[in-house]
Amino acid sequence: MNWLIDLLPFIMFAAAFAALLRGYPVAFTLAGVAIAFALIGLALDLFDPLHLRAFPQRIYGNIMEMDKAILVAVPLFVFMGVMLEKSRIAEELLEAMGALFGAMRGGLGISVVIVGALLAASTGIVGATVVTMGLLSLPTMLKRGYDPGLASGTIAASGTLGQIIPPSIVLVLLGDQLSSAYADAQRRQGIFSPDIISVGDLFACALIPGLMLVGAYILYQVFVAVTRPGAAPAAPRSEVKADWGKILAALLPPLALMIAVLGSILSGLATPTEAAAVGAVGATFLAGFRNAGGSANPQAGRAVVAAGALALAALIGSALMFNLRSGAPGAALTAGYLMAALAAAGGAFALWRLHRTGVLDQVMRSTAQISAMVFVILIGASLFALVFRELGGDETVRAALEAVPGGIYGALAVVMIIMFLLGFFLDFIEITFVVVPIVAPVLLFMGVDPIWLGVLMALNLQTSFLTPPFGFALFYLRGVAPPQVATAAIYRGALPFVGIQIAAITAVIALPWLATALPRMLYG
Repeated sequence: MNWLIDLLPFIMFAAAFAALLRGYPVAFTLAGVAIAFALIGLALDLFDPLHLRAFPQRIYGNIMEMDKAILVAVPLFVFMGVMLEKSRIAEELLEAMGALFGAMRGGLGISVVIVGALLAASTGIVGATVVTMGLLSLPTMLKRGYDPGLASGTIAASGTLGQIIPPSIVLVLLGDQLSSAYADAQRRQGIFSPDIISVGDLFACALIPGLMLVGAYILYQVFVAVTRPGAAPAAPRSEVKADWGKILAALLPPLALMIAVLGSILSGLATPTEAAAVGAVGATFLAGFRNAGGSANPQAGRAVVAAGALALAALIGSALMFNLRSGAPGAALTAGYLMAALAAAGGAFALWRLHRTGVLDQVMRSTAQISAMVFVILIGASLFALVFRELGGDETVRAALEAVPGGIYGALAVVMIIMFLLGFFLDFIEITFVVVPIVAPVLLFMGVDPIWLGVLMALNLQTSFLTPPFGFALFYLRGVAPPQVATAAIYRGALPFVGIQIAAITAVIALPWLATALPRMLYG
């Protein structure tokens, strides 16, 4: 009987894993397995039923606590990403970058990588990015004579940059889980006024590794263009005309939005939740500007939306110089009211244009569905983690990791390998909510830097998206790829990028300052 008690947490985890592989809904699987094993623990006198009675209040309290306000950023970032996806930003960026780099060998591949990075910093939704770029750029690359494997691998890898380049939903969720785990680890060490980590810290430490990956992808495109010119030919110069007006029109609005969102977070001017709200509003203005809304005079509508957007930007900028609530000069206060009115009018007109074409309805529906999925999984995973801990799972995992040879690095390697393998079968949300709360407190108790660990986990999850044969990004691309692109070609094209990912993880492990230097410079 003792062996059954010792193995019960692992049996619980295996049961949940088996049920997920059968295709049962994630949230209900986690909650159902937790309740079943809570009853088994009750029969074996290992579980106190008072924990289940207090669980609803615990969930409500956790979500309503100030340190959980970061979760409000999730639906806002989702809204921002879906809205930008519907605003044809990817199509315009691909056309602009293709015109800029298409005349050189490997230029289309470089264009896809750059657009993937820009979309990652704009939307952060991997599936949408891969599908959009697969539909828009894969036929063009094949038409220009690109190797199918190289074209497929470039699109899949570029689409996964949304996992690591901030602002990323993955980093928001990881930051929330690691913050709780870090506080728990410090309490176990007898520190009852613990340090905290924020999502802003995680954004800052992920920026350099993310840009490093973008640079590595581009260098790989150049390498292929030099060593295998036939695999990445240049587009005919007659078909590539760099119109700087169109290029700047495609690049500047999303760049301005990214700088406003990410810059406000890194500079400390706004919390991630506040910056996400700015991003959602900015994405609405951008989508409304580019959407004709079925009006007879689209240029006049664009002028109204543009005026509202500029007024909002001016209003935000003036708030940095004056306290518009009190103490502002009379003229500044009057101008503030006028800018607020113009911004509200422009925003309302943008929403009306988007509603006329049905875009707003699609965006709201997608945002509600994705956000509801995230929070329902969070509740189910919280119940699973609660029962797992009460059955002694924490102590079992701690003992197992401490027994691994190599100390901290050995335990970290085991966790990374497990997360990598689980990434073949489970979505990043499931891994973040189920695995991270179990292993992170143990690693943090052993002395691992929390933001360094967060970046390694994010890079790991991104790699699992690309790894054949189960990588989710490969499945997304397979669904939209032309029939002449074989599945084997998609797998073959992804392998070099998997190697680049593993090299990046190794570099961040060997040189932790790649992740920790920027947040320490910004925040000390």
